Amino acid sequence: MSQPSSCTESYDPRFEALVLFNAELEQLAEGFRWLEGPVWFGDQRCLFFSDIPGNRTLRWSEQHGVSTFLEPSEFANGQTRDRQGRLIQCHHRSRCLTRLEHNGSITTLVSQAHGHRLNAPNDVVVKSDGSIWFSDPLYGLLNDYEGGRQRSEQPPALYRLNPSSGEIEAVATDFDGPNGLAFSPDEQLLYVAESGAPGVPEPRQYIRRFQVNGDGRSLSGGEIFHKISPGWADGFRVDEHGNLWCGAADGVHVIAPDGALIGKVLVPKRVSNLCFGDRYGSRLFMCASTAIYSLFTATRGATWPQ
Repeated sequence: MSQPSSCTESYDPRFEALVLFNAELEQLAEGFRWLEGPVWFGDQRCLFFSDIPGNRTLRWSEQHGVSTFLEPSEFANGQTRDRQGRLIQCHHRSRCLTRLEHNGSITTLVSQAHGHRLNAPNDVVVKSDGSIWFSDPLYGLLNDYEGGRQRSEQPPALYRLNPSSGEIEAVATDFDGPNGLAFSPDEQLLYVAESGAPGVPEPRQYIRRFQVNGDGRSLSGGEIFHKISPGWADGFRVDEHGNLWCGAADGVHVIAPDGALIGKVLVPKRVSNLCFGDRYGSRLFMCASTAIYSLFTATRGATWPQ
């Protein structure tokens, strides 16, 4: 086992090609409650992220540091950017997905499926055809810390939304707790975190891999791809080579397309979610419990540019 820098551990030569020997972990900001939903806006040179218990969306830039972007945020969790550059947010409290328009107004995209209210939309990605894919577990309904206790009206599910027509369809319903999700670079595969049923002694916790069918809107497969340890899979991103960079209890685990753990980025706090960003999409931003960290890498995010 080699160690390209003091904050990484390599288990495979493939990992050593992804990291830099002279780039170290940087703490960018701290003092929050529980951070999630990082998304990079290249045209504004800034990172947006959610402090869920703080009920606010925050903004970080190299020049200005941290500022409040939206407060209250309806306990926003996962976020992404659509093909028109607009911010898409998942909200626990209002149990919906919203889109921040270019003129500053907010559009509610979806709040129901099959005649019932969504649970607590958790994480979200946008496919190249403009469709919005998101996870809807129960977690945000269970306590007052992340949005307030509410009653679930339907089981957890993974959804696809057509934002033009408003059509919503469940693409996978055999989850206990669907969480983070990301497409492979060619969008032929969809990785989804199964974080398990809340409150059970031995929850199902692993990353599943689905094949995207030829219609571009349905899935097949769903086999176990990888199991994170220590901790469990929450949020992750895919790089340009198809590797998964996944949050874990000890930092970020890097998983090759064949499912092998090839290396780690060691972080002092549990990493919930992450994204690639900065000028070339090669800087890894990590939401780690109460702090934001970053690491410059030798690879780029699969969805770059943003």
